[in-house]
Amino acid sequence: MRLTLDALETLDAIDQHGSFARAAEALHRVPSAVTYTVQKLESDLGVQLFDRRGKRATLTEAGRALLLRGRDLLRQAESLEDCVKRVAHGWELQLTIAVDEIVPLELLFPLIAEFDAQHTGTRLRLTRETFHGAWDALVDRRADLAIGAAGEMPLGHGLASQRWCALPFVFALSPRHPLAALPEPLPLSEIGKHRAVVAADSSRKLSPRTVGVLDGQDTLVLPTLAAKLAAQRAGLGVGFLPQYMVRPHLADGGLVLRQTQAPRAPALFNLGWRAGDEGRALAWFRQRILGDPQLLAALEAGPDSAAELL
Repeated sequence: MRLTLDALETLDAIDQHGSFARAAEALHRVPSAVTYTVQKLESDLGVQLFDRRGKRATLTEAGRALLLRGRDLLRQAESLEDCVKRVAHGWELQLTIAVDEIVPLELLFPLIAEFDAQHTGTRLRLTRETFHGAWDALVDRRADLAIGAAGEMPLGHGLASQRWCALPFVFALSPRHPLAALPEPLPLSEIGKHRAVVAADSSRKLSPRTVGVLDGQDTLVLPTLAAKLAAQRAGLGVGFLPQYMVRPHLADGGLVLRQTQAPRAPALFNLGWRAGDEGRALAWFRQRILGDPQLLAALEAGPDSAAELL
């Protein structure tokens, strides 16, 4: 067989890391082994997979087509491996958890430590998503469990969910921003004259979601929620932020709060998973997270409270 899962994993690593050397490091191989794998695959298929003229290893059109379908095969192979292990032992080979940026990762560390103590053999992988990205990770099979998936569950994709929490959002801006000097509540007509700072939706297949932007309002789009907060603190724009994230910046004067004509309702967050997936690791995390009021209290208090759980 000319095409192997090992070869596909090698192509995927090179594309993700941008070079043969960095891919070799990620795969825990020597660079010559990665180079040999690619050269042999190109020779067997009779096509060139990479354009090596630049500093970054770039896939050719044929290489991109191979990797696009190949990633589907890798996901199917991993799913099959998980299925076999679940049949034998009930514990998944790997559990990938997509965590919305609204949830500080530190809050999950005590749960991970508790899970590790059971010696299940299940590898854990945590990824970061924003807005619809957590739902999208389930639809695209990039994740098995989504923690803090925002808004309503998208229908028609075989997903299941349970409401987890509702977090308050506040309108925050730098004390140097022109809106800070206006009387409250701030009219939407005035807010719309100033740039809104937006965290980009990480969704790949589902429609991206944007909240709190007025029609015709200028936007500054940033890759993370943390970057959005920093930009608003720097006076680059305004917008709604989770109350717990803003609290420390009120104390040091970096941000101020303003009431608006249209306050934002608390945002709803969920746990999501694919219906029918009943691995023991997935069930364990689902039960522990939904049944832990201390975790919810810590989330509302902010990441500093994570130290109390450790």
